[in-house]
Amino acid sequence: MLILKLIQSLLKALNSDGTPGQVAAGITLGAALGLTPLLNLHNLLIFSLGVILNVSFPGVMLGWLAFAPVGFALDPLFDAVGRLLLVDATVLLPLWTAFYNTPVLALANLNNTVVLGSLISWIVGTVPLFFLLRWAVSRYRATVYERLRKTRLMRAVRASKIYNFYTMLRP
Repeated sequence: MLILKLIQSLLKALNSDGTPGQVAAGITLGAALGLTPLLNLHNLLIFSLGVILNVSFPGVMLGWLAFAPVGFALDPLFDAVGRLLLVDATVLLPLWTAFYNTPVLALANLNNTVVLGSLISWIVGTVPLFFLLRWAVSRYRATVYERLRKTRLMRAVRASKIYNFYTMLRP
């Protein structure tokens, strides 16, 4: 059932009225939620941005669901990146000490190697991921969706009373 919901969410996000850039930005923000450990201050900020900004919110949820398993799989890499920045780079020690001693920034949990490594990795990969997703969404809409829309099954579904009732209720 979860896989069916994921596929439904994927199709809803990809076929939404938003531009490919809005869908890609939503998935990119959702990737941060999926790649980084959930209960951290920066995830509250990212979730708030997903709600406030003009991005695809189904894209945010899709990115979160799609990138959560990737985040778990890449935890050893994130730990290595975080260890490199927290422990091995002694020149950054005053910065981390200042972050840890600042009341609000201490809640960000940046003294954890996995949290810091995953956050930095997401920040570094944000721009390439956005452009890759924007290209993929526009290619999907131009090729795959157009072919699906013209099939007999899709035309029959769109002509049905249930589909018309669904589109009437859709915001």
